Amino acid sequence: MIPSHQLPLVGLLLFSLIPRQQCEICEISRENYTALNPLINTMINSKYSKGIQATNVLLSLRLGGILNQNQEQKLMRQIVLTVENKESSLTSGQLALSILALGACKRPDEMFKNYSDLVKQLENKFQEEIKNMEEHDDNPLTNYYQLSLDVLALCLFSGNYSISIVATKFNPENKNYYFHGQFSVDTGAMAVLALTCVKREKTNSQNIMYKQDLEIIGGHIESLIRKILSQKKEDGLIGNIYSTGEAMQALFVSSHYYKKSQWDCQKTRNKVLEEIPKGVFRMPTAAAQILPALLGKTYLDVNKDSPCVYKSGAFNLSTQEPTSGPPAVSHPQIQVNYSVVINTTYNIVVSVANGSVFLDVMEKAQKENATLFSFTAEESSWGPYITTVQGIKANSNERTYWALLSNGKPLSQGAGSYVVHAGENLEVRWSKY
Repeated sequence: MIPSHQLPLVGLLLFSLIPRQQCEICEISRENYTALNPLINTMINSKYSKGIQATNVLLSLRLGGILNQNQEQKLMRQIVLTVENKESSLTSGQLALSILALGACKRPDEMFKNYSDLVKQLENKFQEEIKNMEEHDDNPLTNYYQLSLDVLALCLFSGNYSISIVATKFNPENKNYYFHGQFSVDTGAMAVLALTCVKREKTNSQNIMYKQDLEIIGGHIESLIRKILSQKKEDGLIGNIYSTGEAMQALFVSSHYYKKSQWDCQKTRNKVLEEIPKGVFRMPTAAAQILPALLGKTYLDVNKDSPCVYKSGAFNLSTQEPTSGPPAVSHPQIQVNYSVVINTTYNIVVSVANGSVFLDVMEKAQKENATLFSFTAEESSWGPYITTVQGIKANSNERTYWALLSNGKPLSQGAGSYVVHAGENLEVRWSKY
């Protein structure tokens, strides 16, 4: 396939239409919008849709034109206040996502216009990521998913970044795309979105110095698409249920890198729709990452100069005060086996209420033996993230973290969302990726 940047302008225009055409074929029909209500209400009403954790939610809902102006304004204020008060402590990816969410479209009242300052801060944080990679065996301060968000936001909001660094660092064989030797679909998908933005933005540039880097970037996109498609399951999911939404976005914007026969978009969409009523998207970030693709949207549709669309009337939005937990009703107790594995394995059997999540088990074990089962967690957009166990802290430079397992298999859900079952063998294991 001839890289698109070598085609004449007419060819480029035609190519730019292809992903959008595929989106229209694959997006959910308006008659079936009710199937999306559980996702939308999860995002609006969850206790995790607060502060910086609301960025995924705001971005997704604005791309879909789902919020009314009052709901949108409330979420925007939360994010603006958080960014203003905690900018220095935000990771680069959190800041990038904030910029994307706040600048997804243009409100009639232009509530937020201070993009240039945030973009400058993101430029600095991105440089810190690159510096850390140079000093610590190619390990960023965060991860490649966040680095991809950085590049995407800088590209969409006219920030400064080195195309040569992007071409070098985003090589698909870089270890940062892999987790325990397994290709990370959502990381690869976000990289495709970022690299596609760079390629589109710079293809029309008169700077001939970009030509070689753009050819390399085009090769990266093609290779990443192959890797993403290699993770396609028989049921249509790509990677797992939580990576499928962003994989769909990546495939939408890169349809000229693969044959139509290689991906049945409607099969993937229908499988996702089957999973929604089962409650698998109970965390707002999970819901937010799947929704744009179901509406035929991608993060490349972010445009701070494009008027916002408000079509909340097409959806059944129920607003209520977020609750911190389930209703206060009596649940039968179940027993589970819980272990902490470092160099030695520490076991305990704990009783928790039926319907409890992994975090409840950890808290119960900590109450019974704080020495062996102490832990700390911090809030993330995916809910509680385990940072230390027995005082041992995860470290990105050393590529260490605390893995959650059930019956010996890694979990795709977090401590705050995975519902445990009677007799299950749960484990927190000191791991390296």
